[in-house]
Amino acid sequence: MKKTLGIILALVMVLSLVGCGTNITPNTPNTPEPTSSQPAPTVKDYSKYTIRIYSNSNSTERQTWLINEAKDAGFTISLDDNSVISGDTAAIQAANENKDGDILFGLNETRWSQVVNGVYENLKLVGWTPAWANEVGEYAYPNAAYGLVIQNVLMLYRNDELGTKGKELQFKHWADIVDCGYQWYRQNKVGGTTNANINSAMLYPFADPASQAGGISIDGWKTLWKYCANGVYSSDDTYKYGFDPLNKGDVAVSTFYSSSLYGKIDAAAEGSEKPLRGALEPENWALVDIEDGTYYIAEYIGVLEKANRTAEQTEAVMAFAEWFGSAEVQAAWGEEFDSYPCNAAAAAILYPDGIPSIYKIKNFALTKVKGTDMTYAEYVAAHSIEWTNIMTNLGFYWADAQAAVAEPDWDNLDWATLTQAKK
Repeated sequence: MKKTLGIILALVMVLSLVGCGTNITPNTPNTPEPTSSQPAPTVKDYSKYTIRIYSNSNSTERQTWLINEAKDAGFTISLDDNSVISGDTAAIQAANENKDGDILFGLNETRWSQVVNGVYENLKLVGWTPAWANEVGEYAYPNAAYGLVIQNVLMLYRNDELGTKGKELQFKHWADIVDCGYQWYRQNKVGGTTNANINSAMLYPFADPASQAGGISIDGWKTLWKYCANGVYSSDDTYKYGFDPLNKGDVAVSTFYSSSLYGKIDAAAEGSEKPLRGALEPENWALVDIEDGTYYIAEYIGVLEKANRTAEQTEAVMAFAEWFGSAEVQAAWGEEFDSYPCNAAAAAILYPDGIPSIYKIKNFALTKVKGTDMTYAEYVAAHSIEWTNIMTNLGFYWADAQAAVAEPDWDNLDWATLTQAKK
């Protein structure tokens, strides 16, 4: 498939909109309004302007791939790899502080809701509607930012002799793992995007807008503590997220992210004598059937306002955003990095036989939180700093068993202080 996608990708610029102003909303400065008499698009070289990009989807491999493919398509881009910028918080802070960005992509709904709502002083979005906007469905902030990649966190279990021995696991909530009767893996630190998403999934049934404990009921924090206290973890990074301990048979239940799961299983025998088998058709593993569903995140792309950028330079930036989000490019990106595109047309190229099961799970990130007008993803955005502070202050996710702290006295905690950064 990679060869086919490579050929498609090489032709993308021939088919893409050159001016890209054809899809920009009329209130966008320095861009022409569309007209029905515009000529058919032709290839244009935008390489004279270096497009400055900020992203957390910036592994060295992704950075190199995107720079090279963009160059072949007529663009020059500047993108830091994750040795310079690591994680969504670092990416967005750098963009806000440096004030030199043209494109922001990656992140998730938590961060994007903040950008769209103007939380960051120096990050304002240009209004635009790409040609492929209708292909991303609900993954859109209309006239602002549009989905690129869908990812979710998954709960997996072994159903062989190292796991449930054929028994199916069914939960109502993610948090039910603490009473499942099997050994599970948990991460060993508070920080990290995947870790935060796992925590968001665990805390979902405990959302309580009236709670002073960061909008989460006390029972939620007790449950998360139990998850930490009784879970298996590594103090020396023996496990890289939750796939390794499950693959080695050290635990029966674990968590992992959807991107790269199938590739991990394909290569599972390289890291274990008792590996997981069967990617698209599981042999000795399964997804835990969780009634709530799972916490999806989507990475988006948006065009940033930038002082002193000329109309021609803005055209180049818009053309890049249009190109990068297109079905052909997103299919190639997904094939190269084992990710699932928001763009339905790209997904059809990648998976002509149908959507993989891990992307058919119900998504509770975009459901409304009772008693609020916020989706759960927006609720997470509103409270994520408080949650990090609570977990840090109370000592959640200790990395060394010798340094494990005593369980808090839940009935006598000063939540007003715990939700603030540790001094």
